[in-house]
Amino acid sequence: MTDRRAFLIVMDSVGIGGAPDAGEYFNDGRPDTGANTLAHIAQAQAAAGRPLRMPNLDALGLGAAVRLASGEDAPGLGAVPQGLWGAATEVSRGKDTPSGHWEIAGVPVPWDWHYFPDTRPAFPPDLTARIAKAAGTAGILGNEHISGTEVIARLGARHVQTGWPICYTSADSVLQIAAHEELFGLDRLYRLCQDVAAMVHPMRLGRVIARPFTGTEGAFTRTPNRRDYAIAPPGDTILDLAAGAGRMTHAVGKIGDIFSHRGIGMLHKGKSDADLAEHLLALADTAGPGSLTFANFVEFDSVYGHRRDVAGYASALEWFDGVAGALIARLRPGDLAIFTADHGNDPSWSGTDHTRERVPVLGWGLGARQIGLVGFADIAASVAEYLQLPPAGPGRSFL
Repeated sequence: MTDRRAFLIVMDSVGIGGAPDAGEYFNDGRPDTGANTLAHIAQAQAAAGRPLRMPNLDALGLGAAVRLASGEDAPGLGAVPQGLWGAATEVSRGKDTPSGHWEIAGVPVPWDWHYFPDTRPAFPPDLTARIAKAAGTAGILGNEHISGTEVIARLGARHVQTGWPICYTSADSVLQIAAHEELFGLDRLYRLCQDVAAMVHPMRLGRVIARPFTGTEGAFTRTPNRRDYAIAPPGDTILDLAAGAGRMTHAVGKIGDIFSHRGIGMLHKGKSDADLAEHLLALADTAGPGSLTFANFVEFDSVYGHRRDVAGYASALEWFDGVAGALIARLRPGDLAIFTADHGNDPSWSGTDHTRERVPVLGWGLGARQIGLVGFADIAASVAEYLQLPPAGPGRSFL
């Protein structure tokens, strides 16, 4: 077995524009053509007199990757690349978490996802009735396309009064269920989501997400106890291949949920990205030879992207750049770290949904190397080659 270790880190929604099919995806009726999460944040920060500072990832080639992917400039990100750098294009039909992560892991999605129509109600009557029955209630609340923070502000008090779960969706292939963590019960919410997932996964719906909240009217707040119930990948991922070869695999954050806990040796969860950063840095010290660490940092997307908070997103990026620098300082000769993303979520764009974009591919451990435009699946092929595993999926290694 090789002594090499690999760290695959997904910066959730940190897109860099340029997707050739962006015009086929929409936010509030506006095509995603021109969406560019990182460039638009950097441009907004420069215009406000607060240039974006990400020296560690920029040194690997972040700014260069933005320019390669989209031709746009990202003020403040102009370093000469010292690491492996390029940009990846997705082929799966979607701009969501499962599509992006599965393809990064070597399994492009072979089907079209099911989406609920942007109507009121959004769910078919038979599904609504089955959800209510599973919840033990006379009905459900919501039943529409809406953001999670907006729906609990509007319907939280009625939920507390009636006990009915708040069910909603978006432009993603998802059904989200919000309920008061204390009054409805967290375990009850998890059981309900598990039951609903069994109803909708055969429809090719990607995820059911538990969205617990607490508080009182006018002050409802989502808690960190989100849980995703994702449909299982339709093929062997890099995690399956590593585990099958007897390697230790570490899943940090929501990686376990995304891959239906398949191919995962140890799960490292937390209440925040700060908790996950502690896990990742600890694994740089403790992960064994031949191991694969796969991490997701979600708050770029969940806290700032969907809420269209440009300044907050910028602060999160700068914080994470510090985490990246601390990780790099702990890595050993023979380690490979790849930083990438699963889709975009341009906080300057219309609507509240993800944006179809290319993503950065940045690597530490192989010196300065431009890889150009690659595919999402090429990341899995490259990690598999580096760890001396069987070939992973349809991608081609860029190593």
